[in-house]
Amino acid sequence: MNPRSVVAFGTGILSVVVLAGCQKTEPVNPPQASTATATSPAASTATPTPSYPTRPYFGDTHLHTAISLDAGAAGARLLPPDAYRFAKGEEVTGASGQKAKLARPLDFLVVTDHSDQMGMISDLISGKPELLKVPEAKHWYELMNSGKGQQAALEIVTSFAQGKFPKALQYNPGTQGYHDTWMAIIQAAEDANQPGKFTAFIGYEWTSLVNGNNLHRNVLFRDNGDKARQVEPFTNYPPGSSNPRDLWKWMADYESKTGGQVLAIAHNGNLSNGLMFPLIESFTGKPIDLEYVRTRAQRERIYEVTQIKGDGETDPFLSPNDEFANFERWDKGNLDLTQLKKPAMLEFEYARSALKNGLKVESQLGVNPYKFGLIGSTDSHTALATADEDNYWGKTSASEPGPDRATHPFMKTKLGVVQGWEQSASGYAAVWATANTREALFDAMQRKEVYATTGPRMTVRFFGGWDYADADAKGSDIAAAGYSKGVPMGGDLKATSGASAPTFLVAAMKDPIGANLDRVQVIKGWLDTKGELQEHIYDVAWSDNRQPGPDGKLPPVGNTVNVPDASYTNSIGATELTTVWKDPQFDPKERAFYYVRVIEIPTPRWTAYDAKRFHVKMPKEVPMFTQERAYTSPIWYTPSAQ
Repeated sequence: MNPRSVVAFGTGILSVVVLAGCQKTEPVNPPQASTATATSPAASTATPTPSYPTRPYFGDTHLHTAISLDAGAAGARLLPPDAYRFAKGEEVTGASGQKAKLARPLDFLVVTDHSDQMGMISDLISGKPELLKVPEAKHWYELMNSGKGQQAALEIVTSFAQGKFPKALQYNPGTQGYHDTWMAIIQAAEDANQPGKFTAFIGYEWTSLVNGNNLHRNVLFRDNGDKARQVEPFTNYPPGSSNPRDLWKWMADYESKTGGQVLAIAHNGNLSNGLMFPLIESFTGKPIDLEYVRTRAQRERIYEVTQIKGDGETDPFLSPNDEFANFERWDKGNLDLTQLKKPAMLEFEYARSALKNGLKVESQLGVNPYKFGLIGSTDSHTALATADEDNYWGKTSASEPGPDRATHPFMKTKLGVVQGWEQSASGYAAVWATANTREALFDAMQRKEVYATTGPRMTVRFFGGWDYADADAKGSDIAAAGYSKGVPMGGDLKATSGASAPTFLVAAMKDPIGANLDRVQVIKGWLDTKGELQEHIYDVAWSDNRQPGPDGKLPPVGNTVNVPDASYTNSIGATELTTVWKDPQFDPKERAFYYVRVIEIPTPRWTAYDAKRFHVKMPKEVPMFTQERAYTSPIWYTPSAQ
């Protein structure tokens, strides 16, 4: 491994200092689009401003505060202004009384409190007399005040999910309490927004549940408060609907009324029990039709592939030949664990299988409904947008740092249990935007120039074209070659005559204060000429001069994790990996997609940090190290019309 002293992906500079066989990385602030590029001889030398994005912005598009019904019941007391302050790098105090602060600020945040019952839990926490007259409310109030907030939250979630939430407690759009809460959410985003420095989006989570099966979408506004105030969120309970078609209609109505723009981001589908990416609509019992596929493709252009409730890329059942498929799985049942998981459900829950099914739907209807980009986010219900293993604050206030949180059940029903240690620390969204503003970030999401990370802020570039050469991966500005010769992640690779196979320019750089990289993989999915869906994983760049074995498999990178000390060393792995790769199995007649997965070397999991911090012994089944990763949005290839 021979790291360059300065590397540039058109994104900024990473200074690498080699010390006694290990590598220490020191972050240097990456340049904004308006500054001199990394290859300029001096900052004072004027250079044209690139028309393409020069750096990724990291943020969270899925965060709850005390306003959300379940979060407030579980003990959250921080509100949207606190969430934005924390994301900007300020210190706040969590529900457990502990001080919390990010090691590095985020670039953007969307507070997405649940659309249903906005304002209700705040009134219940304050003991509003008319609410306490309702038996269920009084019971939940007593649980919350006796230190059993998590139990209250799970009971509330189950009541809501099963359609049994008391009518007397419903705060619906049009009521004063609901309206006032929505106005406060908007104002918090307006106050926190600092164009060019920090972006605070207006948003909410549409809380669709079908008998406990999770179809949630996060709704994100491109607009400022002047437009967002003209509407109220779409809900699951009447006057709303649990059908995504009705959410898409609400979105169209909003845009028609205000001239604004909104997008919907589907919650990772592993708790939908087979409903997130249907071929047969559960609401009609009929195959998805042209209206469905067109509208979904228009409205849901990115997908949340990893978050605190598990990873949603793929599953070993779906991808038995993928050695990295068994990662942070949470596949026991639906959201409230009232229905257990069946293997047949998995195909319609995970991103990779949805991307493949989308190719088949496109071949039949002419439109791909599952042509989405990939992001990560937290889904934290504490107002704390943390995704670092060594700074993990749990999904709810009951999971804030403490000696028992890993072994105390997060959810328990008569059908099963989800243990605290099964929660994941994921994740963040990385966005290749031209500026840190609502408009630029939103537009980048719409064009799918985004990628997901499970927490580390690694930099990943991915371009597809027909004539990339090895020299493009070794140049001083990979981005310039990438954009000039092809399309970035999220793009469409158009068929061309005379080219034997597409080429892909891939570049990955480690998180400046994180772990080295193990390998870079290209995942290909395609619809073959027999009408069968296929997938293959290619190792295209890797560290430490390893050689694939006779079976074609790359040996493991090794493991430097010291579990008792919750530490690791960067004595293995690479600071950066770049390559040009050509598809060796390309058939110009076959529809295909390609995306990149970047794998880090092993590092301590949050459970190892807890074991050390609180001097506790974890059960044998608890994973103590992990291999963090990033997933890019795909690049799609469509054959020429026959």
